[in-house]
Amino acid sequence: MIRVLLADDDRLVRSGLRALLDGEEDVTVVGEAADGREAVDRARTLQPDVVLMDVRMPRLDGVSATREITSWPRRPRVLVLTTFDLDEVVDDALDAGADGFLLKRATPEQLVDGIRTVHAGDALVAPAVTRRLLAAHAGRRPPDRERLRASAHLSTREAEILRALAEGLSNAEIAGRVWLSQETVKTHVRSILGKLGVRDRTQAVVWAYRTGFVDPASGDPPGPPAR
Repeated sequence: MIRVLLADDDRLVRSGLRALLDGEEDVTVVGEAADGREAVDRARTLQPDVVLMDVRMPRLDGVSATREITSWPRRPRVLVLTTFDLDEVVDDALDAGADGFLLKRATPEQLVDGIRTVHAGDALVAPAVTRRLLAAHAGRRPPDRERLRASAHLSTREAEILRALAEGLSNAEIAGRVWLSQETVKTHVRSILGKLGVRDRTQAVVWAYRTGFVDPASGDPPGPPAR
């Protein structure tokens, strides 16, 4: 059973989410929070598997709440909710350690599947939308050239796989593109995370856009492949 904590300052939204999720055989809502501070406190007390976290909340915003929760040695997965066009801080939430995000206009099926996916350990819930959102917001800030230096440690194959991650491809899709087994792709992804000093696939994608390793406008690398 996947235990979910709902964090949203809109009571009607929480009620709708609870009604939806409680109708699933493998998902149960164990608690609710009306602001970011309450979300942190309830996550610590209830120890849910997944926190469904709104971005804009009083007292403590969803980004700060996410950063605090993901700093714990043992912590729940955090799935951020965003309106896409309005929440320019969502890439900061991902950078803070969120395991993925969903649009608030997602269908009920997408929401439930997203929770299951995050719970299973897959960091990118909606890859295609992730790329669009990160590209839109990364393009509004100068690239972090200092962090980009880490790309020099990537092999040509790792650089290719990182670009595929930034496109939102799954391990299976990457394996088919580069003619490798999924296990080999997983090994490369682990190596990429280590060389970039990031925790998971989501942060690797954020790194790729934040540093300019991937061009926010096109998804293509700005220069020659890393060696």
